[in-house]
Amino acid sequence: MIRRRILKFLALLCALAASSALAAPPAATGGAAPRIPDAFDEPAVPMPDPDLWQRVRRGFLLEPLDSPRVLEHETWYANRPDYIKRFVDRGSRYLHHIVEEVEKRGMPTEIALLPVVESAFNPHAYSRSRASGLWQFIPSTGKNYGLAQDWWKDNRRDIVAATHAALNYLQKLHDQFGNWELALAAYNCGEGCVGRAIAANQRRGLPTDYLSLKLPPETTNYVPKLVAVKNIVLSPGLYGIDLESIPDQPYFTTVEAPAKIDVKLAAKLAGMPEDEFVALNPSHNKPVAMAHTGTLVLPLDKAEQFRENLENWDRPLVTWNTIQGRKGESIDAIARRHGLTGSALRQANNLHVNRKGRLTASQPILVPGRGKASPPAVAARQEPAAPPSPDRPPAQSRSAGVYTVQAGDTLYGIARQFGRAVPDLLQLNNLTARAIIQPGLRLRLH
Repeated sequence: MIRRRILKFLALLCALAASSALAAPPAATGGAAPRIPDAFDEPAVPMPDPDLWQRVRRGFLLEPLDSPRVLEHETWYANRPDYIKRFVDRGSRYLHHIVEEVEKRGMPTEIALLPVVESAFNPHAYSRSRASGLWQFIPSTGKNYGLAQDWWKDNRRDIVAATHAALNYLQKLHDQFGNWELALAAYNCGEGCVGRAIAANQRRGLPTDYLSLKLPPETTNYVPKLVAVKNIVLSPGLYGIDLESIPDQPYFTTVEAPAKIDVKLAAKLAGMPEDEFVALNPSHNKPVAMAHTGTLVLPLDKAEQFRENLENWDRPLVTWNTIQGRKGESIDAIARRHGLTGSALRQANNLHVNRKGRLTASQPILVPGRGKASPPAVAARQEPAAPPSPDRPPAQSRSAGVYTVQAGDTLYGIARQFGRAVPDLLQLNNLTARAIIQPGLRLRLH
């Protein structure tokens, strides 16, 4: 058997040599005769489609990290194949764009995996420290890097803008600290935090590399966690992981759009589900998409359909108007004037109300205009792990300002039922965006 394989290998080498000779220019004597296939010729095997993971692997540049924490996080991920599948499913929309931007800057492609650590590729992720989006910008750092946050939108959740800002910030940190491990640590806990740790070690005559610094526990685990993700992507089979292939091609593009358009209508014109539209345009806080940059993000294969349908649309693009709510006004009264229920009005607006359902401050409020407007899912939401139950929670699950989680509940479903935004619900209950809620858990609503 071994001898037969050796003979076959030698025959293939001969065939390749003969093929090269055939490809050479013919000699002056008239050229070589065509080669006759022999029994060792292999049938042509079609090349597989390019896989984005292969491209990511080729760009890995970080040195191995000698830390037991890497093994701990490898074990954590390897024991959760469903978790890996979920972030791959979400990340398949965004990863090609991120890899392209990382490569343009000459950065190691490990940086493209950072959203796994930050948000598991959930653009609606929201932390206890009020960090938001794929790249988990806190409000102040987001503003410092050009990510506007107002009543209409939060560009920390914008896929294109936040990626650009995050890579700018990381490049600045790399220039400041001189290596990627320290830059990543500073991205997690701030440049001041890392700078103080370096200065403390310098005073003691100690090394100032990442593993030698005394950093907050989260930051101490931050780089090992990224290295663990890298190692699993590099050799998924070693960890028993079946890493689903992602095509090495753009998933989305930007299209010109009107200044205002209903989210529901935009999705309809593109011929796509509303939740998929929101996943690509997650920065909008309201059921009206505000295209401040003059563009919306759509799947590559939906862009032309959107352009054509928008050009032929002869009805209003927006079925919502903005009114100014006054401090002390009753939400239910405002809702009745505009043909809505109080809960529907809360769903479309992140309203600050007291226990009596009255506004605690003057603020803009979206209400239906002349066209019909049924409140769609609010764009600024956590991606639900399962479809929310359409049924109203049973009376025994609700008490004054508290809700008891039932089987099948999701944070988004609960927030929508009670007219709350998911980030508010998380903050009220000291939960993170990655929290898993179990039946019996009691959640504060106000």
